[in-house]
Amino acid sequence: MCEVVRRLLVVGQRPAVNPKVLVAVLAFAGIVAALMQSLVVPLLADLPSLLDTTASNASWAVTGTLVAAGVCVPITGRLGDMYGKRRMLLVCTVPLILGSVACALATSVGPMIAGRALQGIGMGMVPIGISAMRDLIPAEKLNSSIALMSASMGIGGALGLPIAAAVAEGTSWRMLFWGSAALSLVVGLLLWKFVPATPVEGEPGKFDPVGAIGLTVGLVSLLIAVTKGATWGWSSATILALFAVAVVVLLAWGWWELRTHDPLIDLRTTARPQVLLTNIAGLVVGFAMYAQSLILPQLLQLPESTGYGLGQSMLQMGLWMAPCGFVMMAVSPLGAKLSSARGPKVTLMVGALIIAAAYALSMVLMGSASGLMIVGAVCGAGTGFTYGAMPTLIMGAVPRSETAAANALNTLMRSLGTSFAAAVVGVVLAQMSVQVGDYTIPTEAGFRTGLLIGCGVALVAAAVAAMIPASRPASTPAPEAELVGARH
Repeated sequence: MCEVVRRLLVVGQRPAVNPKVLVAVLAFAGIVAALMQSLVVPLLADLPSLLDTTASNASWAVTGTLVAAGVCVPITGRLGDMYGKRRMLLVCTVPLILGSVACALATSVGPMIAGRALQGIGMGMVPIGISAMRDLIPAEKLNSSIALMSASMGIGGALGLPIAAAVAEGTSWRMLFWGSAALSLVVGLLLWKFVPATPVEGEPGKFDPVGAIGLTVGLVSLLIAVTKGATWGWSSATILALFAVAVVVLLAWGWWELRTHDPLIDLRTTARPQVLLTNIAGLVVGFAMYAQSLILPQLLQLPESTGYGLGQSMLQMGLWMAPCGFVMMAVSPLGAKLSSARGPKVTLMVGALIIAAAYALSMVLMGSASGLMIVGAVCGAGTGFTYGAMPTLIMGAVPRSETAAANALNTLMRSLGTSFAAAVVGVVLAQMSVQVGDYTIPTEAGFRTGLLIGCGVALVAAAVAAMIPASRPASTPAPEAELVGARH
């Protein structure tokens, strides 16, 4: 009885916070973390000469961030559940700062890749921040807060391109990373000042080092194979070996996680229909969202002489794409209201259908920069709906003691979706291309095919969302809170 009363008190108590300030701080942290993902894109063409390396090696400045984020997000999520979300939010700012400084000081490709990998670790603060909201924010404001925090990833990515291009064109490229170091330091100070500690639910358990190593090896093998398959050759011995290692290691990892007492990820919880289908939807939505962000920038920057390129500079392209992120954040309150009224499952379905509609629009609007801006903005609206709904679905189906880890896994699934999108779109564009002088350029038919694939995948996401069991609005008590209250 004492344990039941203790749990009831823990669930019912929240530190006194100003919800608006808390959400603003966490959303700003998410924007800065997401900003790191696209920060280096305008530099990719110049990195080989700047760092005296090959274009293949320089591409690891992007791959390293992706792999590090994919591996570390589930681990930091579990640590957040074990040791407190505020503590892990602060910990995540450390690699952001150190990675930014390492990149700013880099004179060769090795330190640059290491710094970019450290920046990728900082992405863990997004799912941890979302799960902290469940502990700190009143239930009636939870939907809108989660939606805004989720949308921060979109606006961070959208701002990254034009800001990085403008800074790179107007001043030293190193200022990009000194600026990101300063922003990361500000994030750390704001988190320390305004985010209170959250209670650790139940016994924290022990960290699962075997599970962490297994997940790391499996994900690194999978992500490198997917991201480098087009470059190294999908049938090459290296890529095939990486896929084989990923399959064997991840199967062994799953076997271990089902048998250890304190797993890194509770696979039994993730097998619940609401969690499993939401994660599958996350994978598919990640693909659908990312495909257009690979195709539209290329259409904007290809020369007008191709007949379908729009001849925009890197900076102009970034500015045309920026409204996507702003729309994503602007519609997040609408998605939250829909989730409160009809449930997050409906919001996820609507968002996926909006993304599909954006791809349909692209078939008639791809002839102008303003038309592609509209396509990106509509896709951003759909992404805002879906990204706000998925954490709500996840947290409505898992115990409070697992919210950070469960959100981190959903974030990982979305990241895997973007990786698969890059691989599939890359293959399509490579197969449907023509040789123009020394360059190989995708054809208009190739771009249209890629966009139609994105449309089809978005419709699949809507179908998966339709299969998710009906859930309560996020403002209702969590399942374990109801159970404790009934027992009391």
